[in-house]
Amino acid sequence: MKKLIIVSALLSISFLSFSQSDKYVGAMKKNLAAIDTSFQNPASLLTLANNFERIATAEKNQWLAYYYAAFCQVNYGFMLQDKDKVDGFADKATDLINKADSLMPNNSEISCIKSMIASCHMMVNPMQRWQEYGAESNGNMEKAMQQDPNNPRPYYLKGQGLKYTPEQFGGGCKTAKPALQTALDKYATFKPAGELDPNWGKAQVEMLIKTCN
Repeated sequence: MKKLIIVSALLSISFLSFSQSDKYVGAMKKNLAAIDTSFQNPASLLTLANNFERIATAEKNQWLAYYYAAFCQVNYGFMLQDKDKVDGFADKATDLINKADSLMPNNSEISCIKSMIASCHMMVNPMQRWQEYGAESNGNMEKAMQQDPNNPRPYYLKGQGLKYTPEQFGGGCKTAKPALQTALDKYATFKPAGELDPNWGKAQVEMLIKTCN
């Protein structure tokens, strides 16, 4: 009888863990499916950021929930017209990505978000902030390349940054295209580690290359 009780308890714990995991995956998939269209409406992007943060709060050991919350926050920051508010959203993204980093250190995808956050800070005033945040953005970009040479996203970010940098400062399509082409080549063979892992950017790279051509 004692053994039966123990087995029943273990099965109950196992079932509860499965149910929680199943609930987590379902919530993540639902919000991930809405990311692409949310870029058409910045308010929706911020709603998604909050949704992912709530998932992360409930599932404290899941780094991807914090990652996507930071991803949505920083992209919302990029889309803000009021530059006085950008730093606040970039700082919030930093808090979130640092939590992801504590759960999954030395991760290329996390370094990409850190690079984006630095660029977001920089875009508030590029001339005054380039020395600090430009170096930080590039440093995280290079780190992402080293952490996972097969990841196309740091090359995408590099090419995008170069495309929108004035030619007199070493930017423009001519310097951006090699990085963008490298990103596109890597997208052709890249496979996410899991169904929830990052897999964004290919369509944006194709669009950037098209505009350069």
